[in-house]
Amino acid sequence: MVRYFLLAFGLSVLGLLIWHIGPANIYEAAARLGPSTLVVMLFPSFLMYVVEAYGWRVVLGPAGRGVPFWRLLAIRMAGEVVNMTTPTAYLGGEPLKAYLLKQYHVPMEEGGASVVIAKTTMTIAEVCYILLGMALGFILLGAGSSVGYTVTAALFSVGVLVCSIGAFIMVQRRGLFASMLAVAKALRLRVAFLESQEERLRAIDRTILQFYHHRQGAFYASIGVYFLGWMAESLEVFVILHYLGGPTTVLSAFSIGALAVFIKGGSFFIPGSLGAQDGGNVLLLKTFGYSEVTGLTFALLRRFRELVWIGIGLLCLAMMGKKTIQRELNEMGSRW
Repeated sequence: MVRYFLLAFGLSVLGLLIWHIGPANIYEAAARLGPSTLVVMLFPSFLMYVVEAYGWRVVLGPAGRGVPFWRLLAIRMAGEVVNMTTPTAYLGGEPLKAYLLKQYHVPMEEGGASVVIAKTTMTIAEVCYILLGMALGFILLGAGSSVGYTVTAALFSVGVLVCSIGAFIMVQRRGLFASMLAVAKALRLRVAFLESQEERLRAIDRTILQFYHHRQGAFYASIGVYFLGWMAESLEVFVILHYLGGPTTVLSAFSIGALAVFIKGGSFFIPGSLGAQDGGNVLLLKTFGYSEVTGLTFALLRRFRELVWIGIGLLCLAMMGKKTIQRELNEMGSRW
């Protein structure tokens, strides 16, 4: 019920923003962009998906050598569309990724460990990206400006996030799923899934621990690769603002991209971050000297990008699911 209320609230905020700025003004700004321009605007996000899939491959290691890269990319996109379209705080698609790897003979223990570690390295890279973007915001706009106070408050939030990541890594080293099972038992909670998969979950814990003990180089390499993926967000900002006719620089695009990621992450509890992400982008671009029209057109173009990749992700999910079902039917047939 709360999710539906937040969704309705987000749609209302987005509608009010469009009404306040003026649909005609937004249409006039967007009408200057042709179909070829929209395709060009999709290139940075495509680059981001490719780079992030490679970041996952780095931590997947030997178990993933038999998985063609473009298949790994399709699996990741299928998982991400679940993260983007379901109320699971960007986590629901992670088990799906491990499950879809099974069709390429990657054990669930290896696949499950890889998605946990990849989510960790991706988040660390994200925090580094946001911190650099905030620092650039201070330099470009001055600590005494309105953004200075906003960034100061945001730094506190990122500090909390950094501590949370550190704690999450410590828990992984002690056994992530074992800890979850221990907490559930201490609270006398019966979680059927955890109990039925206890042995497999403990095997995933052991695989994660082995990774941290023996593959530290892959851990840091994955962080570096994911950081490049986050930088593609800034490339997208630069490209969109360039085509909208607004003056921009590489440094300001980097800062805007990082702060936009922070705004989106801070509104994860709203389905699709509707309203909060869009209003935040308008305020962010106004702070950097752009008009409200440019700010909301920018936000809507990024929504267009999300819809395109959601469509592609759903297609990948349908194809992956069909092949998985067919494989399981074949295995059942061979048993009979």
